[in-house]
Amino acid sequence: MIVPVVLLMGVYFWELGDVRECTLSGGYWDYLDGVCRDTPQPFVSWLERYPLLVNGGMLLSVLGLVLCMVGFYIKQR
Repeated sequence: MIVPVVLLMGVYFWELGDVRECTLSGGYWDYLDGVCRDTPQPFVSWLERYPLLVNGGMLLSVLGLVLCMVGFYIKQR
Protein backbone atom coordinates (compact mmCIF):
# COMPACT_ATOMS: atom_id res chain seq x y z
CA MET A 1 0.00 0.00 0.00
CA ILE A 2 2.82 2.41 0.84
CA VAL A 3 5.52 1.22 -1.58
CA PRO A 4 3.93 2.59 -4.81
CA VAL A 5 3.47 6.04 -3.27
CA VAL A 6 7.04 6.10 -1.92
CA LEU A 7 8.41 5.04 -5.32
CA LEU A 8 6.38 7.73 -7.11
CA MET A 9 7.63 10.36 -4.69
CA GLY A 10 11.21 9.15 -5.11
CA VAL A 11 11.11 9.40 -8.90
CA TYR A 12 9.35 12.77 -8.70
CA PHE A 13 11.91 14.28 -6.32
CA TRP A 14 14.79 12.85 -8.36
CA GLU A 15 13.52 14.77 -11.38
CA LEU A 16 12.79 17.82 -9.24
CA GLY A 17 16.45 17.89 -8.18
CA ASP A 18 17.50 18.02 -11.83
CA VAL A 19 14.95 20.77 -12.55
CA ARG A 20 16.15 22.85 -9.59
CA GLU A 21 19.79 22.43 -10.60
CA CYS A 22 18.95 23.60 -14.12
CA THR A 23 16.93 26.63 -13.05
CA LEU A 24 19.49 27.69 -10.44
CA SER A 25 22.17 27.67 -13.12
CA GLY A 26 20.03 29.98 -15.29
CA GLY A 27 18.62 27.41 -17.70
CA TYR A 28 15.17 26.13 -18.56
CA TRP A 29 14.16 22.53 -18.03
CA ASP A 30 12.82 20.62 -21.04
CA TYR A 31 10.35 18.21 -19.45
CA LEU A 32 9.86 16.10 -22.56
CA ASP A 33 13.56 15.43 -23.22
CA GLY A 34 14.76 15.69 -19.62
CA VAL A 35 17.59 18.12 -20.38
CA CYS A 36 18.48 21.71 -19.52
CA ARG A 37 18.03 24.22 -22.35
CA ASP A 38 18.90 27.90 -22.88
CA THR A 39 15.45 28.88 -24.14
CA PRO A 40 12.15 28.76 -22.20
CA GLN A 41 10.32 25.43 -22.44
CA PRO A 42 6.63 24.62 -21.86
CA PHE A 43 5.65 22.80 -18.69
CA VAL A 44 4.44 19.25 -19.26
CA SER A 45 2.84 17.62 -16.22
CA TRP A 46 3.95 14.30 -14.82
CA LEU A 47 0.57 12.76 -15.61
CA GLU A 48 0.97 13.63 -19.31
CA ARG A 49 4.51 12.25 -19.49
CA TYR A 50 4.11 9.09 -17.37
CA PRO A 51 0.40 8.21 -17.24
CA LEU A 52 0.96 4.49 -16.67
CA LEU A 53 3.39 5.11 -13.82
CA VAL A 54 1.12 7.59 -12.05
CA ASN A 55 -2.18 5.78 -12.57
CA GLY A 56 -0.68 2.34 -12.02
CA GLY A 57 1.00 3.45 -8.80
CA MET A 58 -2.21 4.91 -7.47
CA LEU A 59 -4.19 1.80 -8.44
CA LEU A 60 -1.66 -0.43 -6.68
CA SER A 61 -1.91 1.75 -3.59
CA VAL A 62 -5.71 1.55 -3.57
CA LEU A 63 -5.53 -2.21 -4.13
CA GLY A 64 -3.22 -2.48 -1.12
CA LEU A 65 -5.70 -0.49 0.95
CA VAL A 66 -8.56 -2.77 -0.10
CA LEU A 67 -6.53 -5.88 0.72
CA CYS A 68 -5.66 -4.45 4.14
CA MET A 69 -9.31 -3.74 4.84
CA VAL A 70 -10.32 -7.24 3.72
CA GLY A 71 -7.61 -8.65 5.98
CA PHE A 72 -9.04 -6.77 8.96
CA TYR A 73 -12.56 -8.09 8.39
CA ILE A 74 -11.81 -11.73 7.57
CA LYS A 75 -11.96 -13.90 10.68
CA GLN A 76 -8.76 -15.84 11.34
CA ARG A 77 -9.09 -19.61 11.69
